[in-house]
Amino acid sequence: MSRRVVLAIDEGTTNSKAVMVDEAGRIIASGSAPVPIDHPRSGWVQQDAEAIWQATLTAIGACLQAAPDVEIVALGISNQRESILIWDRATGQPLGPVISWQCRRTAAGCEALRDAGHEAEVIARTGLPLDPMFPATKAAWLQKHHGGGTNICIGTVDSWLIWKLTGGRVHATDRSNAARTQLFNLAEGQWDEWLCALFGIDQSALPVVCDSAHDFGVTQADGPLPGGIPIASAIGDSHAALFSHGAFGSGDGKVTFGTGSSVMTTIPDFIIPPQGITTTIAWSLNGTSTFAFEGNILVSAAILPWTAALLGLDGVEALLDLAQTVPDSGGVSLVPAHVGLGAPYWDADARGLVCGLSFGSGPAQIARASADSMALQVQAVFAIMAEAAGGIGRLSVDGGPSRNRFLMQLVADYLNHPVTPCRNAEASALGAAYLAGLKTGFWADLDALTALISRDAHITPQMQPETRIAALESWRMAIARTTAQV
Repeated sequence: MSRRVVLAIDEGTTNSKAVMVDEAGRIIASGSAPVPIDHPRSGWVQQDAEAIWQATLTAIGACLQAAPDVEIVALGISNQRESILIWDRATGQPLGPVISWQCRRTAAGCEALRDAGHEAEVIARTGLPLDPMFPATKAAWLQKHHGGGTNICIGTVDSWLIWKLTGGRVHATDRSNAARTQLFNLAEGQWDEWLCALFGIDQSALPVVCDSAHDFGVTQADGPLPGGIPIASAIGDSHAALFSHGAFGSGDGKVTFGTGSSVMTTIPDFIIPPQGITTTIAWSLNGTSTFAFEGNILVSAAILPWTAALLGLDGVEALLDLAQTVPDSGGVSLVPAHVGLGAPYWDADARGLVCGLSFGSGPAQIARASADSMALQVQAVFAIMAEAAGGIGRLSVDGGPSRNRFLMQLVADYLNHPVTPCRNAEASALGAAYLAGLKTGFWADLDALTALISRDAHITPQMQPETRIAALESWRMAIARTTAQV
């Protein structure tokens, strides 16, 4: 008898992955394929929609080859967020590039809207500030330069995958992805006419918005992909990771470490966010949205290989070994504003800075400052969330760097709050699988999912208060220098 599994696609910025999850919540097979990234101009970041689809098929094929004797009962999708594309509704052909969440090409457009006084109303409706990270201005850019007529589809990567998986039959997204477009009214739970008019978006081109666990249709056979599999979930990757941690109680949160970082904690209702962070929809089940505070950090673990290369070291492991040879950074701060600063500073013009150098500073202090920067950026977001939410409950950590005890000890120390590493590195894929399985009855309810979650022991704060306070003050001074207008 074939083993019953859920197939999950995790389409990320640099790789497409596919995993199979059995009834015990174990990943029994996986596959992956790289996704190329193009930088046609300074600050511009884009990808090819067809390359994303082909990488997804390759990942699915590798996963199926690793576990051929299975019955796939459902398929779920998690995806890189805030990346946007446009395609022809009749032919299904992309009309332009996928503009990445990292792309800054619409910074001037965001500034113009801000100068016109629109930001407060945009935040009140969407929970998001005017920043080129979010898709609304990028969708407008695509319409202007690649619109090619009125019979178009505009969508985030999940909607593109749903379109391709269903053979062009379904143009849909879920509320978590819609909430990140800056075109979706969080309080009303629908596309917002005022926002679409403000950004100049053809609302008819946008996808239908559904629950995160939803019957999106069935797959059409394509290459290694079998036909007839129910597509039962779609959710942004950071939201999927939060779901996979079982953050079902208000105040539960997580930090995902990768190229950038996402700090997210659930809240009971839509709240206009305090300055520096955003409000979003974590997921939607049975027509009800769970909301969350979030802070998006643009450069997180990406600073480690950069610093290792700067110091002439043989990779990240050597950098972290060097960082651990000193008790602290000796007053050195490294602000990784290489592509600007995200939460809680939101300064697109900021650039990286190393300061606090003395004749006592050396490679070890710079290495330690690089490692510290990951935790210190999270602390700045965490402090705002904790105050606005009235406290934070269980805080999970995931992503590749979460497997490094030294880095996670720094996070616990600077946050002064315990953190719990996730045992499975594929948190986003698991979240998508859990939602798809929940929709199709593969798992009965949230209690059944909670029973599947396996956590490592808490990492508790160990840093002396005076050391922590001094480091935080040095960090604030470094941020002030980075964001100073000269």
